Amino acid sequence: MENINSPGTTRQRRDAIVRLVRGGSVASQEALQQALRRRGISVAQPTLSRDLKTLGLVKTPAGYVAPITPITVPTGPARAQLDRVLRDFALSIEPAGSLVVIRTPPAGAQPLARALDEADLPDVAGTIAGDDTVFAAAPGTAAATRLARRLSTGLGARRPAARRARA
Repeated sequence: MENINSPGTTRQRRDAIVRLVRGGSVASQEALQQALRRRGISVAQPTLSRDLKTLGLVKTPAGYVAPITPITVPTGPARAQLDRVLRDFALSIEPAGSLVVIRTPPAGAQPLARALDEADLPDVAGTIAGDDTVFAAAPGTAAATRLARRLSTGLGARRPAARRARA
């Protein structure tokens, strides 16, 4: 029996999910599960739910939609993955007291917060994600400034200016 959660299979399944959602209206998880089954991909509902969350897909009254920016399926070590997700989703990074505020396009906050959590950075105590904003809590102001600087370096050429935190 094939392991449906192996990295290669997971990537293939998630690629198929993205293609289906971008290709037309997918009204529900059940409809998506049936469409995947027709393509020879069998997936349990809890796994499908985790895939949708990981991919940053959003349920609207018209069905599931993908964020405007391209979706990247995580494939590497957690910190390299964080850098990829930052390049794909972060619009601005600013320290604010003991928080770092990260702005994203609509539906970009969840995948970015998850990548931050999985990267297990020492200056991240936890994250809260909305639709287009992530709050990363740091142990203090200095840690928030370090974290904002570290996250900005992950953006490479797309590096937004992080404002200095006020003491």
